[in-house]
Amino acid sequence: MAIDAGAVAATSKAVLAASTAAHRSPEHIARNVYRHPVETLAFFGLRDDMTVVEALPGELWYTEILAPVLREKGKLVAASFDPATPNMVDYQKKAHELLLRRIADEPAVFGRVGVAKLSAPAGIDLGAPGSVDMVVTFRATHGWLNGGVADQIYAAFFDVLKPGGILGIEQHRAGPKTNLEAFSGYVPEEKVIAIAEKAGFVLEARSEINANPKDTADWSAGVWTLPPSLRLGDVDRAKYLAIGESDRMTLRFRKPAAAKP
Repeated sequence: MAIDAGAVAATSKAVLAASTAAHRSPEHIARNVYRHPVETLAFFGLRDDMTVVEALPGELWYTEILAPVLREKGKLVAASFDPATPNMVDYQKKAHELLLRRIADEPAVFGRVGVAKLSAPAGIDLGAPGSVDMVVTFRATHGWLNGGVADQIYAAFFDVLKPGGILGIEQHRAGPKTNLEAFSGYVPEEKVIAIAEKAGFVLEARSEINANPKDTADWSAGVWTLPPSLRLGDVDRAKYLAIGESDRMTLRFRKPAAAKP
């Protein structure tokens, strides 16, 4: 199933407008130069009439773009932490509360965003099987691997997608110097591909849109050494700012058209 280039190009204009709109903070807008939202979402094949699940939207960096783009003709579903899950950690609670707060406080932008549950291994409910056109996940797979739930989550992605549906992945990419025994946030590209293929997906395309050759992926505090986290504070701050955000793989997978919903 081919990407509809005309519809994607039209949607990209809306993505560009949303990426610099007034509902976004100056800090989030400043990161456009590193995260390439127009190019990334065009590569995934986003159209404004799609139903899209965004997995763990976190600080809502991409949600701020997807929500207005999909508001009129499509649907955005934010798959967030389930507040009923026992032993939720603080960052999970804060992320979910932020999502609900902005939906309530900014209805013109977020009012039509749906909320689904993504709290593996306790429970996942992304919607009815075969009900969405696209699933996107940004810089989250390392956490799922570390928690031993990546296979469960990718299987849920496969299940909720329509036959022919798209899975778009952006993930910090390990390099030759990365210590794979440590939890650094970096994952080998072939590892991510293997997880997706195990779930039933077919790799359709790779992109270097989010590549950063300055990132050697061997930092003492992992990927969080680099911006925006800058976990080492003032230690070599100028150096890490000059490097920029991480080197990332950008992958597009397809659920086979013959697959059952």
